[in-house]
Amino acid sequence: MGAFDALAERWAGIDAPCLVGDGEAIRFAEIRAAAADLSAVRAGDVVALIGDFDPVSIASFLQLVDRAAIVVPLTAETRASHDAFFEAAGVDLVVEGGTLRRLRESRDPHPLLAELRRRGHPGLVLFSSGTTGAPKAILHDFSAFLARYHTPRPTLRTLSFLLFDHIGGINTLLHTLFNGGTVISTRDRSIANVLEMLAAHAVELLPTTPTFLRMMLLSGMVPERVPDCLRIVTYGTERMDQPTLSALCAALPAVDFRQTYGMSELGIVRVKSEARDSLFMKVGGEGIETRVEDGILKIRSANRMLGYLNAPSPFDAEGWYDTRDRVEVKGDHLRITGRDSDVINVGGLKFMAADVERAALEIPGVRFAKAVARANPITGQHVVLEVEPERELAAAEVKAALKAALPAHMVPSRVRIAKVGYGHRFKRL
Repeated sequence: MGAFDALAERWAGIDAPCLVGDGEAIRFAEIRAAAADLSAVRAGDVVALIGDFDPVSIASFLQLVDRAAIVVPLTAETRASHDAFFEAAGVDLVVEGGTLRRLRESRDPHPLLAELRRRGHPGLVLFSSGTTGAPKAILHDFSAFLARYHTPRPTLRTLSFLLFDHIGGINTLLHTLFNGGTVISTRDRSIANVLEMLAAHAVELLPTTPTFLRMMLLSGMVPERVPDCLRIVTYGTERMDQPTLSALCAALPAVDFRQTYGMSELGIVRVKSEARDSLFMKVGGEGIETRVEDGILKIRSANRMLGYLNAPSPFDAEGWYDTRDRVEVKGDHLRITGRDSDVINVGGLKFMAADVERAALEIPGVRFAKAVARANPITGQHVVLEVEPERELAAAEVKAALKAALPAHMVPSRVRIAKVGYGHRFKRL
């Protein structure tokens, strides 16, 4: 049974919208009716689908899956990189707004694509964020990916904050649709509009990022503009800092904050937070194994990607993936303290960049902070800290506060007042 038919079976007899967006409440039958003519797509074609959580894009996505195509979901925000993405993924056709155009006739000889075509299975290509190099093209067998949605699970009215080109956004959509829930879609992810959407559509679940939550916390709209309907906030895609989480929990005592964790390479990983105000979590779920070696988390997943289309495989001979995330272990719970590349060594004394950032975020008036190591001929390395203020704030004021809060070797040698950027996924760069 195809994805469209499976969903139609789930939605049979449900008189409720599956998608709310742009002022419309749309039922599943209307989604199916929005499907464009994609009859020119052949099984095994690599198809870039540029869209968002709208009826035409969702219908096109499901139709491509049913035609056993290899789907590359993209958004308009990354248009400047699309040509590079097309090349890395071996894209044959592009679909946007229900219109299809063919880029080429020849098939990409990449062995992973050939294997997927041999199986006759649909595929999914996602791109890494590219914060540490060129984005990697991550190929999944979509038949295996869809299998997790066969078991019915509870669902909530959910805002589709995570984007169409992100594994979290795709998971939100499929989980909600396959369980008869309602996706609230918005193109405007500003703080004011998101809070307005939560209230206007009785949203119960907001999946988002730590960067967005900190922006929301400092906006002056919390807690007054946060509606009572909001029950759960999940956060992931980057490391959360404890000052922000603690402040959110204090400001919104009725909201359950839950951490998520995972990587596109590994599929969906189940996570359970130790407590709503804790950064410790259990990582696991069906088909997931974890171990910690020399303070680094490694994961083995039965539903992992087939591999990269533009880079060597990151798995070892036994199938373990090195996340490069340093962790603190407490019983069967883990806390991510930073990436392995974030370790700073000053005169033989090692610490995490996150430790400096956390101290900076506790200084009144600091909006964001980013600590990086720089080479030093005497101590090996020293710390440079970039601080984005929410009011007038002098670098000397920040440095004085850090001298009082941190050991001498962790105090930045230089503090720069500058904007700390974030990308289209609301993830800090």
